[in-house]
Amino acid sequence: MQFSYSWLKTQADPNLSADEFAHLLTMSGLEVEEADRAAPDFTGVVVAEVKSVAKHPDADRLNVTQVDAGTGELIQIVCGAPNVQAGIKVPCALPGAVLPGNFKIKPTKMRGQTSNGMLCSAKELGLSEDASGLLVLSADAPVGKNIRDYLDLDDTVFTLKITPNRADCLSIKGLAREVAALTQCENHLPNIMAAKITSTKIQPVRIDASADCGRFISRVIENVNAKAATPEWMKQRLARSGIRSISALVDIGNYVMLELGQPMHIFDADKLSGSIIVRRAREGEELVCLNEKTVCLSENTLVIADEKNALSMAGLMGGESSAVSDDTQNIVLESAWFKPEIIAGKSRQYGFGSDSSFRFERGVDWTLQADAIERATELVVQICGGQVGEMQEAAGKLPAQNTVSLRLARVEKILGVHIPVEKIETILRNLGLNPVATSDGFQVTAPSFRFDIEIEADLIEEIGRVYGYENIPDDYTSGRLKMLRLPETQKSRFSIYSHMAARGYQEVVSYAFVNEQWEADFAANDAPIRLQNPLAAQFSVMRSTLIGGLVEILQNNLNRKQNRVRIFEVARVFNKTADGRFSQNERIGALVYGSAKPEQWAEKNRPVDFYDLKADVESLLAGKNAHFIKAEHPALHPGRTAEIRINGNTVGFMGELHPQWLQKYDLPQAALLFELDVAAVSNTEKAVYQPVSKFQPVRRDLAFVMPESVCHADLIRALQTVNNPLIQEISVFDVYRGTGLPEGMKSIAVKVILQGFDTTLTDAEVEPVMAELVKAAETTGAVLRA
Repeated sequence: MQFSYSWLKTQADPNLSADEFAHLLTMSGLEVEEADRAAPDFTGVVVAEVKSVAKHPDADRLNVTQVDAGTGELIQIVCGAPNVQAGIKVPCALPGAVLPGNFKIKPTKMRGQTSNGMLCSAKELGLSEDASGLLVLSADAPVGKNIRDYLDLDDTVFTLKITPNRADCLSIKGLAREVAALTQCENHLPNIMAAKITSTKIQPVRIDASADCGRFISRVIENVNAKAATPEWMKQRLARSGIRSISALVDIGNYVMLELGQPMHIFDADKLSGSIIVRRAREGEELVCLNEKTVCLSENTLVIADEKNALSMAGLMGGESSAVSDDTQNIVLESAWFKPEIIAGKSRQYGFGSDSSFRFERGVDWTLQADAIERATELVVQICGGQVGEMQEAAGKLPAQNTVSLRLARVEKILGVHIPVEKIETILRNLGLNPVATSDGFQVTAPSFRFDIEIEADLIEEIGRVYGYENIPDDYTSGRLKMLRLPETQKSRFSIYSHMAARGYQEVVSYAFVNEQWEADFAANDAPIRLQNPLAAQFSVMRSTLIGGLVEILQNNLNRKQNRVRIFEVARVFNKTADGRFSQNERIGALVYGSAKPEQWAEKNRPVDFYDLKADVESLLAGKNAHFIKAEHPALHPGRTAEIRINGNTVGFMGELHPQWLQKYDLPQAALLFELDVAAVSNTEKAVYQPVSKFQPVRRDLAFVMPESVCHADLIRALQTVNNPLIQEISVFDVYRGTGLPEGMKSIAVKVILQGFDTTLTDAEVEPVMAELVKAAETTGAVLRA
């Protein structure tokens, strides 16, 4: 919500500076995002009238003007603006003036002609980017008056971050009511008078969707001048509220919305056929909107229609076929109350919104409609003229007002401070909550403009914020703090992040809502969990894997010339269980791309490979009995993918991105990824003390010939089945393929470290162990190499 402080002061003047006012609003729950001056600082600029204009004798594009600036005599100023002409009133910077950017005005000569000042455009005063010509002022602008005073340029424009429950503050009237309650200043409500009826013309209306539309009012005004100019004061207030002036009739509708909080629409009466009907759209019905978009309406959309076609989307956007134009002679004013639920979500559904939908979906006061019609009528007659017809009203289902009980004891308990009962009553009354005293507090009837007053806690919140949170004294907790025991078998979240950072990874955060195509590509998930009301088309389903977000972040980095990427994310993924329920579990996913190490002079550059990533995974799972089993995954290369198991349970996967996804997602080289259950990473075995042997270890090397189809992990697992306390380590140190081996065979060399705790080992003790190992290896098809 953006508004002019000067405009607000016409209804409620808190007599506070802009900074004090911003603090007051923020502390009361209406957060001030911005507070900007209406214009930058400048001095010495006054209203002037151009008396005469003559061509410069020595310059085709310059004019010599005589200007009355209220000094008692005419001033000669050389001007190059194309729209300068005798009789107009414009801003004039006199000698000694300082314009924005510290631009100082002094008498000068331009092509031999003296110029004692400068006639200004809006851009030169910092009011807008329009530099096409002079800023032409109203004909009644007083000559010689300081332009800052005349245009109220010392005004402040506030931008508020209104929470969804405070739709009552989306208007000057609502803000004035709030300010009056906060400061006890006078609240001067707009004086709305019933219009004099001068026409017999009426516009019949009917509500077919009574549950969606509680009230609909129309009024015909004939013989209006649609070409009439919008008054400068209205243009200024609209501009400082962030709305561009379009035409007098459109501006009046926007002005009433900003002033009272009731969105309105104005139809060209001669483009309507019969009655106006409020109904649900018919499936497949189309509408060309004012933003020139053609939309296909769904049955859950409320429309305003005549007896032939839909005219507009209720509360969202008007239609082009019934819009007013400069040729409009007769108009229909429309003011309605729509149920917030029928408007909510339509902006996302159709891909565009409006100031009206922003208000309707949060809730509009259901008693405002007649006042809005009368106020708009007053402005139309004042600016565009015309003859006024009687209002026509159709009624649907309106909300019921909530009655809420407030206990004084509960107020004190929740807020922690005693507030006198008279003060509480005053606060409630100033907020328009109409309190009635009861034995233990008050009975409150929520007004029509407060949809959020439903329970006692809502009332206590209102009392607290108006009383002032800064007026509630600080309290100090006293007690004994107990240091809680941290389990040894649980790694902290911070330690996981620190570990990944130490390995050169950077943390990223991506959306849990993802593109449906990602689920099909990276998870082969044809039935993902769909969102009923997605934020956008690319956020239509819940992710079951972290791969899509990591790949998208990789693409963004590559587009910004970052050719070495190491990223990780810890987040939840979502799946359907066999019984149709939803499950969510936390995963850690990581992606590496580019060179294995940062570019340097001491080491040759090489691309990161499967085993670099495997080293990162093993370090993350250090201390656990992790196995990497050849597997397949829809996102990964069929020959470079492993399933990660701990104690026989699958906890994740790793591998190289599938070549088809490299091509589809435009990746120049292969990316490698892993994904693990966070529980598998954070759970760890309790540390157990083990003494260090004082005796020399014994190393024995075994070389086995085995088929290529048998992987080294199978061999190691087979050797580890030999449960002998003398064995301290078994690991592969060499793989050989080539001359001397049969085709389809390979040789794997394994080192075995043995060590005793009581004595130095002898061959007699070592040889039986080695024989057991050879026998265990033979179960995989391996044969001891001669």
